[in-house]
Amino acid sequence: MAPPHRSPRSPEPISTNGSRPTRRSLLAGVAALGALGATGCSRVATASDVEGGDLLDRLRAAGVVRLGIAGEIPFGFIDRNGRLTGEAPELAEVIFRRLGVDRVQPVPTEFGSLIPGLNSQQFDVVAAGMYVNPERCAQVVFSDPDYQMLDAFIVRKGNPKGLHSYKDVVEKKARFATGTGYAEIRYAVEAGYEESDILIVPDQVAGLNAVEAGRVDVFAGTALTVREVVKKSAKAEATEPFKPIVGGEPHVDGGAFAFRPTETNLRDAFNVELRKLKKSGELFRILKPFGFTEAEMTDLTAKELCGG
Repeated sequence: MAPPHRSPRSPEPISTNGSRPTRRSLLAGVAALGALGATGCSRVATASDVEGGDLLDRLRAAGVVRLGIAGEIPFGFIDRNGRLTGEAPELAEVIFRRLGVDRVQPVPTEFGSLIPGLNSQQFDVVAAGMYVNPERCAQVVFSDPDYQMLDAFIVRKGNPKGLHSYKDVVEKKARFATGTGYAEIRYAVEAGYEESDILIVPDQVAGLNAVEAGRVDVFAGTALTVREVVKKSAKAEATEPFKPIVGGEPHVDGGAFAFRPTETNLRDAFNVELRKLKKSGELFRILKPFGFTEAEMTDLTAKELCGG
């Protein structure tokens, strides 16, 4: 990654009633809860000499784990009632409770600040549906993915330019946008798009607005976020999901939790519980209210996505 690329993921599914949540309302909730967390929780993590780390023991003693989130629906966000939710926080709550940690504490930040914030001990775990890729694997250790994901585009109704792949975007000289730190930046550049020509916007809501306003022809994101954000749009639609080309081969992404490289004991314990949830089917029941389907369940491993 050049910065850490991503695209990446309950009681309130994102396709709900009423108007689409605005970025302003989401960030207001994030800020309010972040302020609460800053005053209500002392820092748990410190350096450890224990091989594999002893963070899990310290989290159990403290009774709380701090989750780095990026305010992105459906991966990890604060809802209109000021409650932490999203596929990653809801899953984290279940797994950490099984590990003997009773409470999760959100620490909101920008997506591009998640890995630096984790490694500077601002929080204990990244719970933001972050894609696993080799560049990130050099900076953190990942759990196995809890979901897999294809890409999709937001385009004007009827897809007038016929955009179905990054190759189409390049060949048809389409005006292209994607989100801050998204993996889709790399996919577009690999297809031949000039990185300096990419419009970078905060998130999929801003991407939809850019397409609706005619500032760009296409916004790229995960298939899940794209199909959900266009549901109430009268001007835009989502394309069919597709696999980006990475290294000349079709690629499927997987989203996972990130841990500091020294905390492999915590990562391993997390993986044990994650595998149990996959085997029982409970994982899908946790993720389904956020728009995930059976097609997005996966047996991919972090080792595969890290490149061996």
